[in-house]
Amino acid sequence: MPAYDPNNAFAKILRGEFPCYKVYEDEHTLAFLDIMPRSAGHTLVVPKAPARNILDIKVEDYLHVARATHKIAAAAKKAFDADGITVQQFNETAGGQVVFHLHVHVMPRHIGVALLPPASRKGDAKVLEDNAAKLIAALQGG
Repeated sequence: MPAYDPNNAFAKILRGEFPCYKVYEDEHTLAFLDIMPRSAGHTLVVPKAPARNILDIKVEDYLHVARATHKIAAAAKKAFDADGITVQQFNETAGGQVVFHLHVHVMPRHIGVALLPPASRKGDAKVLEDNAAKLIAALQGG
């Protein structure tokens, strides 16, 4: 497996070099909206630890990602009045991974509404801001 590249897009987000629509952060993880959302509220959860994917992350670091994913999923269901949640995580090119920093997709779902194709359109900035605010409010118990 190739080595972790510290210049990947998500590492740059973690360092503040690229902007993001942050919805949650703790000592070990960051969650932010996908700028090419497949559903309203599509969020990415990443570890702050450098890890290419699930194949090289330390178990302790992955547990932090799992806990944050659990928290984001519950808040997203509430914030978007979703009927369900899709959680996806891809590993290596053959597994569908595009950005090589471990990340978990959390996508609110509604019955009868299909996911948009991956990377099919960039989200509108105002809509992303509004969706981030909804998710933050749900995370804060609102």
